[in-house]
Amino acid sequence: MDFQECQSMSWADVFTSFDGRLTRKPFWIAFLCLLLPEMLAHLATDQRGTSVVSLLLAYPQFAVFTKRGRDRDVPAWVPGLFIAGGAVLDLMVLLDLIGPLTQPNALFYALGVPVAVMGLVLLADFGFRRGTVGPNRYGRDPLEPHRVGMG
Repeated sequence: MDFQECQSMSWADVFTSFDGRLTRKPFWIAFLCLLLPEMLAHLATDQRGTSVVSLLLAYPQFAVFTKRGRDRDVPAWVPGLFIAGGAVLDLMVLLDLIGPLTQPNALFYALGVPVAVMGLVLLADFGFRRGTVGPNRYGRDPLEPHRVGMG
């Protein structure tokens, strides 16, 4: 069973829509596709450039994490809190409210450490644990065959 068969959504939907559930394989593919531009920006630009790229990717990251969270029966506010925390950190970099990462200040630690821990927990949970078996409040199980005319 390939991605299209089990998901019934396009790659554009994966990155832009908040509807449906996303299994682990397409989640990892989408996650890596979103991580690559951030890594390239980190290598090619300064901290401010990386923050701009990160802010531009916040919407598709939120869409991907929300759909994967729905497969795990997690409400959208949980990945939303993580994405918002990252966006606040990026804005703080752009406004020079936190120092360079080589000399971070207390404000960076106060916000950055909880966001990093939450990101690691979400990545472990969403990336390695199977979604809810069967339908949940967000829709049918994308790994179960779609049955038409049940009755």
